[in-house]
Amino acid sequence: MGSARKFGGGRLVIASHNPGKCREIAALLAPWDAEIVSAAALGLAEPEETGATFAANAALKAREASKASGLPALADDSGLAVTALDGAPGIYSARWGGAEKDFDAAMARVNCELGEAADRTARFVCALSLCWPDGHAETVEGLVEGALVWPPRGTQGFGYDPIFVARGHTETFGEMDPDAKHAISHRADAFRKLVAVCFAA
Repeated sequence: MGSARKFGGGRLVIASHNPGKCREIAALLAPWDAEIVSAAALGLAEPEETGATFAANAALKAREASKASGLPALADDSGLAVTALDGAPGIYSARWGGAEKDFDAAMARVNCELGEAADRTARFVCALSLCWPDGHAETVEGLVEGALVWPPRGTQGFGYDPIFVARGHTETFGEMDPDAKHAISHRADAFRKLVAVCFAA
């Protein structure tokens, strides 16, 4: 088995149309020699997420963005997996917000479906895939364990952050300072793994 491919610097497409996600990824990539450009800024289409796992969807999005732009592309597929809901919403996390991606509605749906369930544990999962125009991809997965609270708290972050409290903490991701969240999040866990594979010397 050959060694992983390293990112050599220069332009890197973030294969996302989610401004919050692009900001978070750009912040995590700040120490590396990457000139970040979003898929939205390049006018790239959002591919249909047909994969059955976070990793498959991340690789699919990275591959499409890299092929369309001719540049290396980094894609993230992430979501909330709730224990009492058998891992839902999972890869459908954004879709639970409907066509408008209304996460207030998505959080309310999670709370409604949980009902009186005693088990409020959940995890955020993040798969990251870095793909080159020749189709080569490196994909990693990170996670953070925690529990859900209701009502939502805080206005930082995005998505389900206001209802998720990481294990060992008292603030929701929506209440946390972004730097504090970046240090412990599922995306940070995946980034540490990706950096070790594709960025570190």
